[in-house]
Amino acid sequence: AKMSYTINQLQIGQNAQFSKTISESDVYLFAGVTGDMNPAHLNAEYSKGGVFHERVAHGMLSASLISTVLGTELPGKGTIYLQQQVKFVAPVHFGDTITATVEVIEKNIERNRVKLKTTCTNQNGQVVVACEALAMPPKES
Repeated sequence: AKMSYTINQLQIGQNAQFSKTISESDVYLFAGVTGDMNPAHLNAEYSKGGVFHERVAHGMLSASLISTVLGTELPGKGTIYLQQQVKFVAPVHFGDTITATVEVIEKNIERNRVKLKTTCTNQNGQVVVACEALAMPPKES
């Protein structure tokens, strides 16, 4: 598989994706790495009284899968991630399989910038994270 795409190689509508099943250990490791120990993510008893009635994964855990696609698939290795809008649309439950999809929607060849539609969906096709990213593709593939 191709490792990366330059601005001239990228096509509008081109897309790539990465999927991961979010386990309980993923959520605990993410909490440890980030320091976000919100009981909504970690405490089953506390979560019963919360809005989702059970523990849910950190929104940024799913959003970080977008970074995986940008840096490994599209545009790929050497990409500089410049900007990300994030809208958390629905909760991610333990055991959900999240697919991050990145699609090229705009190219600025002069400035070497690419705008991408970024979406995370669960195994039921429900959108959980949505918005756009701006990235600088590598100068050579």
